[in-house]
Amino acid sequence: MGVSLSVIVLTHNEEANLPECLESLKGLDCEVFVVDSGSTDRTVEIAKAAGTTVVEHPFDNYGAQRNWAQHHLPLRGDWILHLDADERLTAELVVEIKQTLQQSPDDIDGFLLRKRTVFMGRWIRHGGHYPSYHLRLFRRERGFCEDRLYDQHFLVSGRVGRLKHDYLDVITSDLHTWTLRHARWAGLEAREMMADHDAARRVRPALSGSPIERRRWMRERLYARAPLFVRAFLYWFYRYVVRLGFLDGRQGLVFHFLQGCWYRFLIDATIYEARLREREGPILKRSDASSETSKVAAGIADGR
Repeated sequence: MGVSLSVIVLTHNEEANLPECLESLKGLDCEVFVVDSGSTDRTVEIAKAAGTTVVEHPFDNYGAQRNWAQHHLPLRGDWILHLDADERLTAELVVEIKQTLQQSPDDIDGFLLRKRTVFMGRWIRHGGHYPSYHLRLFRRERGFCEDRLYDQHFLVSGRVGRLKHDYLDVITSDLHTWTLRHARWAGLEAREMMADHDAARRVRPALSGSPIERRRWMRERLYARAPLFVRAFLYWFYRYVVRLGFLDGRQGLVFHFLQGCWYRFLIDATIYEARLREREGPILKRSDASSETSKVAAGIADGR
């Protein structure tokens, strides 16, 4: 390849997914770094056997882990490709990446890749879930991951293009593991929605912008302003009925309801719980103070 490429893969107990992820990189002239966060299975062994460079680093959140990797790994590539262990490139995308970087596009600093989600063995093609574009390939000095606890996207200073072929996001975890992860992510997303942030380090919401900017606009300008709980059901109806999610069969029914309704409802319930605690906090403090005052008054009456 005319331009060198560094691939960064994040892992934690990914022995079931990592082999296919690394296998999909064959055909790319690249260096591969696996950033592991304390795996207790064969993940590290598999990564080393495949000839990758393995680096251990504690996990805080995806954005922090990816930015740490960019800043601290001895990367030699002019371009960076970020992947998770349950993601893999299609053969067509490998060829397209090679040809694109060989042409050394001086006027482009990053590329959006098209994601194809596979759930319970089925390609989720409807419900607005495909095509879904994510910025994963960019010049090393021009991009970084936004400062967000969950559902982070990469930002690039410069012009961004699109590649035509897919990469796969294959959900292989059982429903128990999948729901546990989403329960944890719901807490992070709730914190995001309740906090103030530095807009300079985040994707810019723009209805007329890139696919990522449009999704962020809909999330922050429409969904976030809708009533709690109601918006979860409206979003599911939009995905499953309006955007034809029902065409994804029984696997689609499970996916769209859990990911599009249950997960969003859990986020709202977490926000609601936090607001209740904020309101009850002053009441509890006043109650404690009143109780303490009564004890003092009783002590005075008793001559203590």
